[in-house]
Parts: sequence; structure tokens; C-alpha cells
Amino acid sequence: MKPGCTIIGNIYGRPEKREALLALLQTFIVPTRQEPGCIEYQFHVSDEDPNHFMFYENWESREVLAQHIAMPYIQPIIEREHELLARPVHIVHYEMLAPLQAVHPSDVPDGTNRAGQ
Repeated sequence: MKPGCTIIGNIYGRPEKREALLALLQTFIVPTRQEPGCIEYQFHVSDEDPNHFMFYENWESREVLAQHIAMPYIQPIIEREHELLARPVHIVHYEMLAPLQAVHPSDVPDGTNRAGQ
């Protein structure tokens, strides 16, 4: 199985707003993973820059990704962009060239990863 849409989103927060931004970004994880069409949604922070966050996402299609971005719980990051972010969110679309490796839900602490299902 290969997803129809893979993205990496990079978010650079203002240092003085790091905790508020981190708290907001963490609220996206569970509802996003429960959305129809979400295959995989991973959240990371850079080892080198504590204000650089990265989302790695696999979706069934660009259409379901567009629906995700329009979800009400995503809107606060858009509305608070100038307050929380040091620069605009940078999203790059990719095509996965190898089949998605399945991750068993029991391997994920919160059990919400649906990769390979």
C-alpha cells in the first residue's frame, strides 16, 4: 500500500512562545490520527533546535489532506501564526516510492497509529 499524499511540514516557533506552540501542536495528534483518510501522523522536534517542529504525514489523497487542514481544531495555528511562529509553515509534498511499512498499533504507546491498516 502506498498513500496518495505524503507531506513533511516544518514549523519554526518563536523562542519566547515555544511552550504555547508545543501545547497547541500536541492537541492536533489524537484528532488527526482519528480522521478518515489519515494513514500516518508523526510529530517531531529537532535535536538541534528546540523551536523547530516537524510533522510527517501520510494521507489517502490530497483531498483528504485539504479536509484535514480545514478542520476547526487546526485553525488556531493559522489564526495565531504571527504570534507563535518565527516564519510561515513550510510544507513539502512527496511521492512514496516504496510500500508503506506497517506499524502494529500495539507498538505505539497511545495505540492510535493506523499505518498499514
